Amino acid sequence: MNTRNGTRKNGGNGVDSQVRNLRIELSRFQLRLVAAALLVLCALALVGWRLYALQVLRHDALTERADTNRTAVTPIVPERGEIYDRNGVLLASNYKAYTLEITPAQVQRPLDEVIDAIANIVPVTRLDRRRFARLRANSRSFESLPLLTRLSDADVARLASQIYHFKGIEIRARWFRSYPQGRTAAHVIGHIGRINAQEKDAIEASDEVANYRGTQYIGKLGVEKSYETLLHGTTGVDHTEISASGRAVRPLVTRPAVPGESIRLSLDIGLQRLAEELFGDHRGALVAIDPSTGEVLAMVSQPSYDPNLFVEGIDQPTWDALNNSLDYPLLNRALRSAYPPGSTYKPFMALAALETGVRQADTAIMDGGSWTYKGHTFRALHALGRVDLYKSIVKSSNVYYYQLAADLGVDRIHDFMAPLRLGQITGIDIPGEKPGVLPSKAWKAQTYKTREQQTWYPGETISLGIGQGYNNFTMLQLASATATLAAGGMHRPPHLIQARSDPQTGKLVPVPPPDADDLGYAPEHVAAVLQGMVGVTQEGTSRFVFAGAPYISGGKTGTAQAISIGKDSRYNAAELAERQRDHSVYIGFAPAEAPRIAVAALVENAGFGAAYAAPVVRRVMDYWLAGLVPTDEDITKVVAGKGGAPVDSYPGSFMTTRQRKLAEVAQLSAAH
Repeated sequence: MNTRNGTRKNGGNGVDSQVRNLRIELSRFQLRLVAAALLVLCALALVGWRLYALQVLRHDALTERADTNRTAVTPIVPERGEIYDRNGVLLASNYKAYTLEITPAQVQRPLDEVIDAIANIVPVTRLDRRRFARLRANSRSFESLPLLTRLSDADVARLASQIYHFKGIEIRARWFRSYPQGRTAAHVIGHIGRINAQEKDAIEASDEVANYRGTQYIGKLGVEKSYETLLHGTTGVDHTEISASGRAVRPLVTRPAVPGESIRLSLDIGLQRLAEELFGDHRGALVAIDPSTGEVLAMVSQPSYDPNLFVEGIDQPTWDALNNSLDYPLLNRALRSAYPPGSTYKPFMALAALETGVRQADTAIMDGGSWTYKGHTFRALHALGRVDLYKSIVKSSNVYYYQLAADLGVDRIHDFMAPLRLGQITGIDIPGEKPGVLPSKAWKAQTYKTREQQTWYPGETISLGIGQGYNNFTMLQLASATATLAAGGMHRPPHLIQARSDPQTGKLVPVPPPDADDLGYAPEHVAAVLQGMVGVTQEGTSRFVFAGAPYISGGKTGTAQAISIGKDSRYNAAELAERQRDHSVYIGFAPAEAPRIAVAALVENAGFGAAYAAPVVRRVMDYWLAGLVPTDEDITKVVAGKGGAPVDSYPGSFMTTRQRKLAEVAQLSAAH
């Protein structure tokens, strides 16, 4: 019994223990299940929140990013506007050519090895390598740099079949600039060049940064620089869908580029080319202006240079030759080089005398060949006897203007000449103009350092009267002042742009000239001075040069000192080095009754104004007013300083005549 009951009890306890264990396990399982469920719910809540954040809160931003990831945006560089002369002759144009370009940051091998490998496919010259090295030194590693330009179709085919071997290298079609007139008017037209680091920073800091995406060239000088905004155009954009591997799938949206506006200048390229040839190998400058409009008809700076050399990057030897030349061919002498005006200053001094009341037109002085002022004697080449205003201009009396300068004083001279823009910025519409020097007491006090140098001495005023001393003007300033005088005192700022064309229709739109400024001269005073200048060409120092001209003109010869000559020494050109000799200067206008052209010309170290500068101006006026072209023999005489009046000339256009002769020479060469 007991044993049997004990066994039963023990067995009952075991069952109870098992049940209890099961309940414990079940409870634990339920806890785990609840915990797992809570964990799953939390995870689902997090996933739900993330989906909400991505699809709702960040929908717009992520959509834009996704579009960017699957869309390639490529800028489309616009075609640059062209430049023409007043008659529609092309001065700057464009052509499209293929280039081989390298992005250094994407190249996975040493660049020299890559270039050597390319040289096994197409020729790569030393010049190509030097130019690429210079571009790389001045650019960022992620920029695409041209190694080869103007590739032929055969070169493109050979490269296209092998280019998959090279990472970071591609063939591109680009616009290139061309200057078909070469050296002619190079300083006026200017040139474009690759954008440098300084220009890049300026663009990125401006509102034009988006418009210059993909653009690698910009105007550097002349019209190309001053009208960069018009010429550049508007950059387009090409959107293309690409795959994950970077392959183009399909085009999406394209906004085409808008070409730049073309510009028509006031220059006459035939007149420009003739004037340049008349200088020969001489250095100097010439500016011709229409007094009735202020339009610049010709702007010569000799020697010149070929702007095509700069388009793709000039090589170092050529740059050194241009930059280190003693003739400074890169210098625009017409608006950056200032010279003493010599006796061409006398008509303006005469007008100052009349306008200030210091002299009357019939007031006469005795020219005995010298004049003494405060113990110092100022000499002249000849004694002219009794001299009034008319004779002072016609015979170029130094004594008359010595006395006049003393009577006016330096500050009154300055105040009268400044509105004529002598020694001042004229404001012409190309960059780089230099002011020159129109002296005054205040100018000297600001310019010099020591007290003794700052003091203005009365004797310094005397030489100003004959265009020497501190006076230094550019030919642009002299031409502008002459045009103002010829126009009766109406100053019209010199300018080059005449019209611009609509890039869509090609229609020419005239560009209004700058506002004119009436200087308020008395008509009888202007007439007296102009009469004296006409007398110069009829009976004065340039009468032999203008003999037989089919028009009446006015002018004034001048001889400007290149170096100072001691007061007890006499000028002797034969004893001086060529670059120490006097400059030949001439100003003029024609026709006298209604001037259509005003010219200022200076030929460096060529001597008396009537010997060289006046013959150049005569032929410029003949061409512009009468359509007369000098013969080759006559041009040769002018270049030799023996021009005088033209030996022979014939009607026609200098451009077409020269082109016809060149074609004849080419035909003869081909025949032989």
